[in-house]
Amino acid sequence: MKILVEVTEATERLEELIELALLGDEIVICRDERPLARLTPIHQNVDAFQKSLDLAAEGRKSVPVGATSDHSDFYDENGLPK
Repeated sequence: MKILVEVTEATERLEELIELALLGDEIVICRDERPLARLTPIHQNVDAFQKSLDLAAEGRKSVPVGATSDHSDFYDENGLPK
């Protein structure tokens, strides 16, 4: 989304505008309704594999110790659904 913001408003909302730019919004800073500057993120190389490992580690924090994922509680002793 393209967001037009006056200089005075941009100074008050700078942190919020930076977050919006990082999320992909186009921030255009204006003076007297004329575009002056554009706020864009600096793209950093992100290792996709490391990012997926970090997400997996974050998800494991909420799993109780000793929990399994075999779903045996859904089946009876004959392997049929309860």
